[in-house]
Amino acid sequence: MTQLVHAGELAPLPAGRPTVTPIYTSTTFIHASASAADEAFAGGTEAVYSRYGNPTVSQVEAAMTVVEAGVASVMFASGMAALHAAILAAGTPRGENNPKITGILYSRDLYGATISLIEQFFSSLGVPVVATDFCDLAAVDEALKGFRPNVVFAEQLSNPLLRVVDVAELAKRAHAIGARLVVDNTLASPLLEQPLRLGADFSVHSTTKFLGGHGDVTGGAVVARTTMGGDVVRRYSRLLGAVLGPFEANQVARGIKTLGLRVERQCENAGKIATYLAEHPKVAKIYYPGHTSHSQHEFAERVFGGRFGAMVSFELKNGTRERAFQVMDSFKLILPGTSLGDIYTLVTSPIVSSHRDLPPEVRHARGIPDGLLRLSVGIEDVGDLVADLGQALTRLD
Repeated sequence: MTQLVHAGELAPLPAGRPTVTPIYTSTTFIHASASAADEAFAGGTEAVYSRYGNPTVSQVEAAMTVVEAGVASVMFASGMAALHAAILAAGTPRGENNPKITGILYSRDLYGATISLIEQFFSSLGVPVVATDFCDLAAVDEALKGFRPNVVFAEQLSNPLLRVVDVAELAKRAHAIGARLVVDNTLASPLLEQPLRLGADFSVHSTTKFLGGHGDVTGGAVVARTTMGGDVVRRYSRLLGAVLGPFEANQVARGIKTLGLRVERQCENAGKIATYLAEHPKVAKIYYPGHTSHSQHEFAERVFGGRFGAMVSFELKNGTRERAFQVMDSFKLILPGTSLGDIYTLVTSPIVSSHRDLPPEVRHARGIPDGLLRLSVGIEDVGDLVADLGQALTRLD
């Protein structure tokens, strides 16, 4: 049961009613007196103003801290806002007041908007940025030696090619030169991996995806490995203002409750779909770490312990933009959608969605051809999903 409250006051419950989860809808908390307001501000309490904190949001932050095995969490209005704050916090030495980012070393295999954030936004501020193959630790060592960044950024499971990085080794190498490691754990979800246990300094999520789980909320989260890291992220949250609203926080809280059930089913479905697509005559290649054709399959087994995520990407034979569109338009059950992690299976073309802003030559150099499609596998009956894939692929010339 949910009780709506206003002005920061929780109405009393009638006797005998079950405990409810309060949704504090107010943006301004009303205090008993001026001195009480003064004490609230002085103590840094959340009962001041929703940009500083909100009880409903704090509940979700506490849950995120637990599921990611961290020390502190801060919620944001979107995953990109969370990434921005995490990079700033990673580049803020010893908890000082301002970021001093001497350089960002990042994986070449990232979500397109993240690449733009690093290469266009941070680079335009004069921050040196360098990309390398994070699946090649020798290449990472070489880049660290010559570049000496203080921020290292990776995706645990990359979008859309589903490459797997060794977080423990990346953390060891980053810390050896005084850098901090930020890991985007969105595609893996906490069910597959908890990067902070492996030494990462910040784990970031778009809670729009698996944590929300139902395609009806936008949000982000940064979970810190240390108290100081959490304090820095909180400070940037209050200054930048991209805070999560209480209604959105309640939706994320609802999603976290079923995270395990949903992702287990999605992983199971994805594995069966990957096997089907790998054997289909009109599919040139699949990308799924749970399939033996994946170049990192054995490593993924050690990292994820038997679950390989709910994402499956595949290239069409004679793949072109037009053929990819034809397949997408032929689906009857699978839905075209740019997001992922929903209970419904979604399909997207990275060249027109996640990696649209990258020039074609850059996309192709990073292994993202025009005929690539990405499936975010849902919880539907897997037989129905395979049948839908089959009829859509059959329509190709």
